[in-house]
Amino acid sequence: MVRLLQYSDVENVYDDPVRAGRLAGCLRALSDRDSLVVGTGDDTAPGVVALASRGRQALDLFDAVDTAFETFGNHDFDFGPDAALDIVADSEATWVSANARLDGRPFGRDAGVVPHAVARVDGERVGFFGVTDPATGSLNPMAADVTFVDPIAAAREAVSSLGSVDHVVALSHLGAGDDDLAAVEGVDVVLGGHVHSRRNELVGGTRCTRPGVNGEAVCEVDLSTGTATLHDTDAAEPYEPLVDALRDRVAAAGFDEVVAHVDEPLARDRDTVFGGECRVGNFVADAYRWATESDVGLQNSGGLRDGPPLVGAVTTGDLVSLVPFEEQVVTAEVTGAELEAILAESAGENLSFGDPDWWHGHVSGVSVAVANGTTEVSVGGEPLDPDRTYTVGTSDYLLHTDHEFPTLAQRHRAGEVGIQYEVLWAYARSEGVDACVDGRLPK
Repeated sequence: MVRLLQYSDVENVYDDPVRAGRLAGCLRALSDRDSLVVGTGDDTAPGVVALASRGRQALDLFDAVDTAFETFGNHDFDFGPDAALDIVADSEATWVSANARLDGRPFGRDAGVVPHAVARVDGERVGFFGVTDPATGSLNPMAADVTFVDPIAAAREAVSSLGSVDHVVALSHLGAGDDDLAAVEGVDVVLGGHVHSRRNELVGGTRCTRPGVNGEAVCEVDLSTGTATLHDTDAAEPYEPLVDALRDRVAAAGFDEVVAHVDEPLARDRDTVFGGECRVGNFVADAYRWATESDVGLQNSGGLRDGPPLVGAVTTGDLVSLVPFEEQVVTAEVTGAELEAILAESAGENLSFGDPDWWHGHVSGVSVAVANGTTEVSVGGEPLDPDRTYTVGTSDYLLHTDHEFPTLAQRHRAGEVGIQYEVLWAYARSEGVDACVDGRLPK
């Protein structure tokens, strides 16, 4: 019997050492001589600790659970390709990537990245390869120099190159592309990531899994039977050496200045930030409009990271954990007609990823109302003028990517004011954090 223990999209779990310790504890409790621990990307960033250590805190987890194989997600490039390769070089895990390229050559070969590899477990030969979403360069500006060739063609080549093995396992950070990967002849299991919802199902006879986000679950896959089980990590005993190591990193990060106080907790869980207008989304959008002195503030829901509510003394670290990216807040100039299109692009049904009922935009200075099937937009209390030029304070990422708010582009850029979390610090010190829901968006 050969078992695989999968984690993925760990992201900012390192900022909560006990939570990270429970993930490690669960993996260690399930591990045995017949198992391998594998990760499927976004396991080094983002987060406060990740920002302070340039992703190297992930090495603590890899060592704690004896990770055998990893592949790259879009956030593993948050600090650039060189930082990613430094982690690869210092990791005991084997990093597999069949479709990443840099300057036209396979990415990271000198650091130890390989397109595929074989492990012998309990007398069986298990082949692994890794693939990453080709849109990564658009999703993460720090990955712009890395390109990703067609993952399906790369998968076919990897399967062929693996030759005679007992099982072929794809470590995937494709998200919705996993179904196409499952159809590749010879692939027995697709261990997926990128999309944050859990998955455990058969696609044309191929087992496809995802453990979700932030270390909330571990996928256990039995290659002998093709079955899989999702294990919640909440009840696992924390692995204390990892807890201690991460507590030291949290303390060393030094983001402990109190910048504001708030009595009523600001929720920042996924259901809240993707569910429409919310206090934490309004706070961030207000901060961007304030800092840029713009007509409108705009924040994408996916840029607000999941975590415990903001309550009581709010520190610089709390606000870094909310938007842990070294990206600029910028001013964009758009026409009223473009602004109306941008607001429409907030609906999940208009996006290429996520759930159809998600809402992907938080705004400031704007009111959107729906009456008798008609949508009415006002800016600063006045009806939207399609021919007028409006200024929008937002993140540089939204000008870079074409996956969210595609109407916004680099051509709209008119200036920048500072790093996202630094803008939140300044706004919190000046105006506080206690935002309210005031009917900016329709329910």
